[in-house]
Amino acid sequence: MFFTFLLLLLLGGTALAYTGGGCAEGVPVGELKVVGLSMTKEKVVTRELALKPGVPYSDSLYEADARRLERLDIFASIELTCEQAGSVQNLTLHLSEIFPVIPSSAGKRTDQDGLLLGVALAFLNAGGEDVRAEAQYRASVSPAFENSEFAIYLSSPWLFDLPIEWNIDLVRTDSHDDLRGFHSKSWLADLDLRWRFLDPFQFLFTTAYRYQESYGNIPELGAGFAIDTRDSPTDTRRGFYEEFMLTQVGGSMDSPENYREILFDTRASVSPYRRWVLGGSLLLRYRLGDVDFFDRFHHGGSNSFRGYEADSSNHGESEVLMNFEERIIILERVPITVVGVRFYYGLQLVAGLDGSVLFDGDEILEENFSGAAYVGVHILLPAIDRVRFEVGYAPDTGEPKFFIGLNEKNISQRWRTR
Repeated sequence: MFFTFLLLLLLGGTALAYTGGGCAEGVPVGELKVVGLSMTKEKVVTRELALKPGVPYSDSLYEADARRLERLDIFASIELTCEQAGSVQNLTLHLSEIFPVIPSSAGKRTDQDGLLLGVALAFLNAGGEDVRAEAQYRASVSPAFENSEFAIYLSSPWLFDLPIEWNIDLVRTDSHDDLRGFHSKSWLADLDLRWRFLDPFQFLFTTAYRYQESYGNIPELGAGFAIDTRDSPTDTRRGFYEEFMLTQVGGSMDSPENYREILFDTRASVSPYRRWVLGGSLLLRYRLGDVDFFDRFHHGGSNSFRGYEADSSNHGESEVLMNFEERIIILERVPITVVGVRFYYGLQLVAGLDGSVLFDGDEILEENFSGAAYVGVHILLPAIDRVRFEVGYAPDTGEPKFFIGLNEKNISQRWRTR
């Protein structure tokens, strides 16, 4: 990847993405002011900050605070200025809020339906409490309107000022499943909780109810734990994430399936040079029991394996997805205002390797493995995180494939429609 090292020679050295203007290292914080808030409650900001009155200032501490504010996805820009006041320094945090209501186009790419487009209305900061509420309607592009999905999403990183992240999904799907050849009509209600009881340790809980028309009720209940040291869960520059989850799926009297899923998800990122990020990940989902055909994994496409498109011949009860990726930060987040609506955008170049394993039972054979290389451009945007334009190549197919994806691939591979 020669272009990476050429850019590194031009960029050189290491640097923090955020540094305080006029702030002195090691001098304690006196007063801390937050300015620029018109909709957001101040507690939403202050509860994310490690820089507090009496704490010695450091650029690294401020960068960690700024990254936590960044991942709230409600601010277009974050800046800090300091004023010396004797033995302390007074800090002023300047924030520019994203317009809280964003009507926009809605897109999603799944293994089952391909590319879906539609409309969405997102409330990014309901009540000024950093509660995100979003309604989306999407329909397939090809064949046009044959597949459709309506979804309501609610989420927040805090629950009544407790460090419990919560997420609620309500989804109605009506589509023809080309991968498995059946008409898929389903309802899904899902609740996920993530309790940050002792940083960086987290307790996880999930429960869901799915009704698959013509097949029956499919309840889910799971619990697990995680360790998360990442500076941001979406645009990670430094840190690692480890998760273990055990979930029981089905098992009721009228459920068409009954299996336990063991999930192991690990990700790590480092930034050895300014604007250069290296990351690796491994996702294992191992299933024991009766897995019906509509819950088998299929690999292929922007959300799982960027070497080929998903097809009905490539499936398994269990899966392993591996990835190594390097990113060049061409443009950090830049605030912009269009027709009175304030938001941000950024630009990254990526290159990496994907690995794919699908299997039944507990035997992984060499022929189950596939590998691919890819390059691409990512555009960072609020609400949808990023739009990914990528070209992948797998020796198995012998021809490049073009993919468009949304969100971080490490995130979308967890909830992709299978």
